[in-house]
Amino acid sequence: MKQVIIRENDAGQRIDKFLTKTFPNLPQAMLYKSIRKKDIKLNGKRCEISTRLQAGDLLALYLKDEFFQQEPQEYDFLKAPVKLNILYEDSNLLLLDKKPGLIVHPDETYHFDSLIARVQHYLYERGEYKPEDEQSFAPALVNRIDRNTGGIVMAAKNAATLRILNQKLRERELLKQYLCIVCGHMPQKEETLTAYLQKNESQNRVYISEAPQPGARTIRTRYRVLTEKEHFSLLEIDLLTGRTHQIRAHMAAVGHPLAGDGKYGANAVNKKIGFRYQALYSYRLRFDFHTDAGILSYLNQKEFQAENIWFLDSFRQWK
Repeated sequence: MKQVIIRENDAGQRIDKFLTKTFPNLPQAMLYKSIRKKDIKLNGKRCEISTRLQAGDLLALYLKDEFFQQEPQEYDFLKAPVKLNILYEDSNLLLLDKKPGLIVHPDETYHFDSLIARVQHYLYERGEYKPEDEQSFAPALVNRIDRNTGGIVMAAKNAATLRILNQKLRERELLKQYLCIVCGHMPQKEETLTAYLQKNESQNRVYISEAPQPGARTIRTRYRVLTEKEHFSLLEIDLLTGRTHQIRAHMAAVGHPLAGDGKYGANAVNKKIGFRYQALYSYRLRFDFHTDAGILSYLNQKEFQAENIWFLDSFRQWK
């Protein structure tokens, strides 16, 4: 038999999700069967698969010890550099200025370096993350940014912060603004654009249409022209919807692709200006809570801005 006391960082999870993460050697079919047969009990009573755990709950698993055995842990995140560009930090979260070229999460080409690995390594060295003391939680990123895009990324140090910020992200109580350089001049100085986006997973790109299409999702992108040069414009953008590659694809669809964008941009222009990455940066974040934010209420109406945006110096020098 194995007993597990639920901690704060484990609270709020469904019982099946918690057990799958905590005991990876336990087959899912046996997990569900054990819950049905009452071989897994919560606070001495029968439980359901969908039961949400609370801090202080006691789980008792009447199963063979082989399902609880775990291999000695080697932490891959320790192979990643500790280098981070920190805009803000407190006991609950980190706000990071991710530079272009760094992936946020491991992908199929992953070796060891990613933003989340750097975060976990950083917190491990500071004694704020001890994997051996955690049953299912690990510090996590709240939002994502493409490898070749820079900008502000939020990292949660505890489960409560992660749950709150995920909810605020869904409810659009975290306001993000972007800077980008586009080719040409926009028809209006300020406008909200609406279109329909369809994602092609195999090509890792999206397609934009002016009319609804089967499987397409509505996108809304609001821009404001900040400065114009002879052949380029600097825009500030608000994403009113947040879809994959939305800014890059939407600007290209209206005839103004981002400078340096190898996927949706103009190759001849990109070659001429010599940018390695698309000129896009998630540069400003404001916490705009309209509902209870629990332990993060102190962040309400606070605003953070990234500095040293890599493409601005080049833009200022253009005619």
